[in-house]
Amino acid sequence: MKNSLPTSSAAYLAALRRHLHPKRPGNGDHAQGLGRAALAAGVTTRELATMHHRAVAALASVYDFSDFSAGAIKRAAFFFTQALVPIEAAERATQKTNRLLRQRNETLRRHTAKLAAGNRRLGREVELRKAGEAVIRKDKAQFQKLYSESQIMQRKLRLLTRQIIAAQEEERKEISRELHDEVVQTLVGINVALSALKKGAAVGLESLQAKIARTQRLVEASVNEVHRFARELRPAVLDDLGLIPALHTYSANLALRKKLKIHLTAFGGTEALDDTRRTVLFRVAQEALTNVVRHAQAARVGLSIRKVGGAIRMEVSDNGKAFQVEKVLLAGNRNRLGLIGMKERVEMVGGTLAVVSSPGKGTTVRAEIPFKTEGSPK
Repeated sequence: MKNSLPTSSAAYLAALRRHLHPKRPGNGDHAQGLGRAALAAGVTTRELATMHHRAVAALASVYDFSDFSAGAIKRAAFFFTQALVPIEAAERATQKTNRLLRQRNETLRRHTAKLAAGNRRLGREVELRKAGEAVIRKDKAQFQKLYSESQIMQRKLRLLTRQIIAAQEEERKEISRELHDEVVQTLVGINVALSALKKGAAVGLESLQAKIARTQRLVEASVNEVHRFARELRPAVLDDLGLIPALHTYSANLALRKKLKIHLTAFGGTEALDDTRRTVLFRVAQEALTNVVRHAQAARVGLSIRKVGGAIRMEVSDNGKAFQVEKVLLAGNRNRLGLIGMKERVEMVGGTLAVVSSPGKGTTVRAEIPFKTEGSPK
């Protein structure tokens, strides 16, 4: 990152210093301005976090960031959070674009159905009015052309949607890797240094040791928070160990946090799937379990993966409240986006998704995708 950028370390330090000044308390507007400049300049989240870390280190001699009661660490954290707001807004804009693409795709589908109905009417006209065969054939050809064009446009929109999903997944993987490899390592290094300093403190320096201990607790809390954020973006265990360990870890953490019983059974041959298909299965399971927590009010969830013929079938079943699947999938219902996202992911690897929900039996989400074979989607 070049120093000529409007979001250089010097500019960030100056802005943070103004924000922390007791006589000129900031309200976050300037931080958001820096965030917008960072977004426009292509500054990454990790680079912004590095600038914040350097600025806090530079101001450590003026402000006691180890003491929560002093308020400096809270105001510095607020400043950094506000600087991240424009980046989060950009992500929301991407999600809005996805929704618009799906709506346009739905419009094209309806248009296609109307064209198909027009073709059938024209076919009947051919039989009833032989005298006008030439004119009808001409009209039919025109409708066929429009129908073909709409099909081509629909395929292009579906391809674009899948490209966006793939790009989002790669971006999540990169951000998660950077959080693990850069930010966490830096925080761990700070904690190790503080621990060594604490052990080497002379007898009678209880106050220094207490401050160091408080700072260590802050660093440990930051490490845990970064780990959680990285796992939600892209669990490292999915890339390092495979799908089954990733699902086991995610399910165990979710069950512990939400007081939910999750039973996982899996076919070991699942790991033979390529990275794309394993990622699709993980994201579908993640979204399905998230929906259970948010809406189902269930006490038990079963997550199973088994081989069915030449395909892998994954089912997520709960004993919670049922819902009307068709009603949820209606255009304009905000809850439909999760189901549509799962369906798009499964279909992009040549699979199918089904959702069954009935009172007294709960809900089952079933995804079935083929093993990678010659000519199958990549």
